[in-house]
Amino acid sequence: MDPVAHVLLALTIILAAAKIAGHVSVRLGQPAVLGELLAGVVLANLRLAGVDAFHRIADDPTVDILARLGVVILLFEVGLESTVRDMFKVGWPSLFVAVLGVVAPFALGWGVSAWLLPDRGPYVHAFLGATLTATSVGITARVLKDLDRSRSPEARVILGAAVIDDVLGLVILAVVSGVITSADRGEPMSYLAIGTVLGTAFTCLFAALVLGVALSRRIFGLAARLHGSGVLLATALIFCFGLAYLASIVGLAPIVGAYAAGLILEEAHFRPFVNRGEQQIEHLLHPISAFLVPVFFVFMGMHVDLTAFARVDVLGLSALLTVAAILGKQACSLGALGQKLDRLSIGIGMIPRGEVGLIFANIGLGLHVAGQRVVDEGVFSAVVIMVIVTTIVTPPALKWSLARHPSDLAARQPR
Repeated sequence: MDPVAHVLLALTIILAAAKIAGHVSVRLGQPAVLGELLAGVVLANLRLAGVDAFHRIADDPTVDILARLGVVILLFEVGLESTVRDMFKVGWPSLFVAVLGVVAPFALGWGVSAWLLPDRGPYVHAFLGATLTATSVGITARVLKDLDRSRSPEARVILGAAVIDDVLGLVILAVVSGVITSADRGEPMSYLAIGTVLGTAFTCLFAALVLGVALSRRIFGLAARLHGSGVLLATALIFCFGLAYLASIVGLAPIVGAYAAGLILEEAHFRPFVNRGEQQIEHLLHPISAFLVPVFFVFMGMHVDLTAFARVDVLGLSALLTVAAILGKQACSLGALGQKLDRLSIGIGMIPRGEVGLIFANIGLGLHVAGQRVVDEGVFSAVVIMVIVTTIVTPPALKWSLARHPSDLAARQPR
């Protein structure tokens, strides 16, 4: 049999399951990503009913590579939704909300892990804390748009804080991953080592943004002179993959470089291509993301072992992680100072972890210390439960919170 045949079969199963489950999820008022994740959970655990064929997909290295490409494309798309200028326009309330939205969940996640997993060591505690710092604002943005609140002061604070929150969360993830990697090489953990990784992460991210802003116009200007179809898409992907590769060279996760690439690129970069009839980059990327991103989420769901839910320790960990995830983001609303803002709605809007939490957990599956996984199947399953719960509860909770005083919020909408 042709060696690509088994990959084609795996993709057939994954994409069919993703689209069907995503459709059902949307019909039930939930984001499609939730259905894709649950589709992977079901496929992998059909072995409990005697069907073992789908379980092998989770161990396929080619599907794993495609899933990793999917998450790089996803972070590139997320970065394209904002710009470096947006980061400087969000104002002090968004900055304070973002900082508290990282510090509080990290501390609570570390505390929960240290309490329930005292024998796992500081690496697991730090990684679970880092996982709770994630924010997936796409769900919140959709709810705000549906309720015609996307231009309210609360929405501006939430969306602005989410941009900064993503950057801070990725830097913390880079620091924790770097420290764990150093420990796996036998290097002792010290404040100097942590400071070195932190400095490297901030320096490289800053350098990528500065150099990217300086070079991106020239790169896209030169590319605009090329004739033929697909030049814009190819140039954007070259820029994305190049920065992702450079990030991996300096010890950061490739998704950090992909996200930075998306932040750097602005509409002005694409104008020469659009003027000659090409589509916007978001439209060009959509078919690629529609193919690869569901592969990532279904593949992540296939790493959830339902038999772990029979363990009291896993259920207890997932319950306390969920509480910590919710309380941590509620604490961040205290950073909205100096304005008459609905802090409860801001806190609720920052709750969902969604795809970002799964990305963080996925990286944990690949980290080892002394040959032992930092995130095993039980811990990963607990994180997935937390992601599902925070994703489900946010839309109805935010609708309820905003409906408490609709006339007041509507009056403060900018005209």
